[in-house]
Amino acid sequence: MERFRAYRINEEDGRIVAGFHELTVDDLTDGNVVVKVSHSTINYKDALAATGSGKILRCYPLNGGIDLAGTVVSSEDPEFEPGTAVLVNGCGLSETVDGGYSEYARVDSASLVVIPEEMSAVEAMQIGTAGYTAALAIHRMEQNGQSPDHGPIVVTGATGGVGSIAIDLLAGRGYEAIALTGKATEEAYLREIGASRVLLRDQVDCGKRPMEKAVWGGAIDNLGGDYLTWLTRTVDYGGNIASIGLASSAALNTTVLPFILRAVCLLGINSVDTPRDLRRAVWARIGNDLKPQHLDTIANRTIAFDDLPDAFQAYIDGTVTGRTVVKITR
Repeated sequence: MERFRAYRINEEDGRIVAGFHELTVDDLTDGNVVVKVSHSTINYKDALAATGSGKILRCYPLNGGIDLAGTVVSSEDPEFEPGTAVLVNGCGLSETVDGGYSEYARVDSASLVVIPEEMSAVEAMQIGTAGYTAALAIHRMEQNGQSPDHGPIVVTGATGGVGSIAIDLLAGRGYEAIALTGKATEEAYLREIGASRVLLRDQVDCGKRPMEKAVWGGAIDNLGGDYLTWLTRTVDYGGNIASIGLASSAALNTTVLPFILRAVCLLGINSVDTPRDLRRAVWARIGNDLKPQHLDTIANRTIAFDDLPDAFQAYIDGTVTGRTVVKITR
């Protein structure tokens, strides 16, 4: 196979160096399926990895990109014939194996998901890891008894990729979705994608008591820290809190009282290591009853592969709203 371009991340003298390189398939990490990549995405995690702002890669060098969508070109697994449209999100991409910022990827077939028939590769990447994580959170919450009649669901970090799609999906499922954001200028955007109410972070009183007045049926949290503590204090009896991120802090200072007196459940959401059957079940729901309704609003940016290096800093600075798709194939 001909040489191809990849955006590769390496560590040199203790610092991260990233840029475009020409590779062959033999240069890639091991796998039994080769995919011609058409699209990828940018996630906060990708920005951390490419800029060295966070320790994401566990070995070097690796191609960046925790998402990819494309077409199988060769396969040792009969389940995935050449020509099959597939996606991968998480599963060690850009952590332990080469990721999606590459014109070709070699992956383990266990990580592959066939793109639902109703969905294009572009749509799959408009959703990407962020949308999958939001869907996984709702799936887990509903498995644990969450329903629209239990009360409103508050989503923190609402303008980010996970938060935006979570609001869209919740509204589509009949939940009252409440957006919590630090961006006062984005209220119209949040209401457009399904939020019934918008709360500003600097207006939230996190309280000091072990439990405050119960106001939420449940929550999807991207922030951690004081905001996750506040959620444990304010979610009503039997409600679920899906913990997804730590954009504010990795700390959690709470008590057992919300869990033993209100039966609040704290659900950890890991989109990287989801078991194969659960991963496929959630993607099937994304193609069906959890299909986002406002993708073109949430993911309204598509950039060329060449423009990728200049796009990361905005994620580090926290100025990005919604999702960005990267067109890998020229």
